[in-house]
Amino acid sequence: MPPSVTDKATAESPQAPQPVNALDRYFRISQRGSTLAREVRGGFATFFAMAYIIVLNPIILGGAKDMYGHQLDNGQLVTATALTAGLTTLLMGVIGNVPIALAAGLGINTVVALQLAPRMSWPDAMGMVVLAGFVVMLLVATGLRERVMNAVPLGLRKGISIGIGLFIMLIGLVDAGFVSRIPDVAQTTVPLQLGGDGHLNGWPVLIFVLGALLTLSLIVRKVPGAILLSIVVMTIVAMIVNALADIDSWGLTTPEWPGNPVASPDFGLVGEVSLFGGFEKVGVLTGCLFVFTVLLSSFFDAMGTIMGVSDEAELTDENGQMPGINRVLFVDGIAVAAGGASSASATTCFVESTAGVGEGARTGFANIVTGGLFTVALFLTPLATMVPSQAATPALLAVGFLILSGSIGAIDWKDYTIAIPAFLTMMMMPFTYSITNGIGIGFISFVVLRLAAGRGREVPVAMYAVSAVFAFYYLMPALGLT
Repeated sequence: MPPSVTDKATAESPQAPQPVNALDRYFRISQRGSTLAREVRGGFATFFAMAYIIVLNPIILGGAKDMYGHQLDNGQLVTATALTAGLTTLLMGVIGNVPIALAAGLGINTVVALQLAPRMSWPDAMGMVVLAGFVVMLLVATGLRERVMNAVPLGLRKGISIGIGLFIMLIGLVDAGFVSRIPDVAQTTVPLQLGGDGHLNGWPVLIFVLGALLTLSLIVRKVPGAILLSIVVMTIVAMIVNALADIDSWGLTTPEWPGNPVASPDFGLVGEVSLFGGFEKVGVLTGCLFVFTVLLSSFFDAMGTIMGVSDEAELTDENGQMPGINRVLFVDGIAVAAGGASSASATTCFVESTAGVGEGARTGFANIVTGGLFTVALFLTPLATMVPSQAATPALLAVGFLILSGSIGAIDWKDYTIAIPAFLTMMMMPFTYSITNGIGIGFISFVVLRLAAGRGREVPVAMYAVSAVFAFYYLMPALGLT
């Protein structure tokens, strides 16, 4: 059976809840203090919070060309994205038994589209992703990946969780249009602004504001299913507004009932991979660096997400570690390789899983629901993408607060050698729009400050090694290796 952090403790407790059926027994639903209804609600909430990837991933990959000028078909990319997300999320639920959904990783798909593909063919580029997945699985099999995660001090782990909370809050604000990037032509050092022009204008932003107020009000009232209920209500409101008002754009998804909700999946890109063809195009050294880049992003994005989600779901022990983590990490490695094999780019753990955790999801059964919805989306893509981001992203705002409030008190702010790295980690994630960058800067500063304080012996060897890898990664452009 899948492992559980709290399984041992609950099993030894005379008051431990007894499973009511085989499903409960397998997923440890009662033992983790959850219910089937919470798991279902959590699965739906996570799906709605991340369903945008079905639309966004094809836009990012489909808009790029390989060295031969070829572009990937949008319809085939939609199928590949939904298929891989569905299968890997189901796999994580059954094997890992954690409420962490997976899909094509944002940031990684940009690396594939803008760095790999222009210098080789699309099958070659996806082959690099598959190889990165194999390396991840190898690191898990040797225990190295778990050692890295367990070497992270508790205070820094909490900083990672808080950083993720701030990051997903910013993601929600940006995706909803509540804040937007100021164009470079404005020649200002201020990167973001309120709304699209410094003011809150338009119905879509109003939908987000009302959705945020509704979500937070329901949470304060402790209404069961607050996040999912808010998403459903605001989607209905958005559909009504869209039908009555003249709205230029809702962004990626428009809240209207599709004329034909059924769409046939096209599996034409699945299996279109060349494992080593890219090395012939760019050489062994550059090819290895490309694999390293994908590996680093996948490795630490997933690590930060797993830490943040598992901590929020109370699946960690008193040291902030999750026993049985190897199963989760191995599935993540499989997901990276599967994403490349389907041409959807590297698939990884999604931070939006916190939306489901906020609904009470604590087990892999929530993933069964989320993965099942992604699988259904293969045939009902128009319906799956009907929920506008303005209705779904208030969940990220609420969950960001919940993560922050639950983790910030666990950091020893009097010990500057841990407080400063934790602070840098939590700030750099939203400010650089990258989980990996936040972790890298936090790790390096932790090692440097412990050495400066004469406490170098307290730093685990794994932290030295990973910090050196990050330092090399950041120096790659200066060394002419990118």
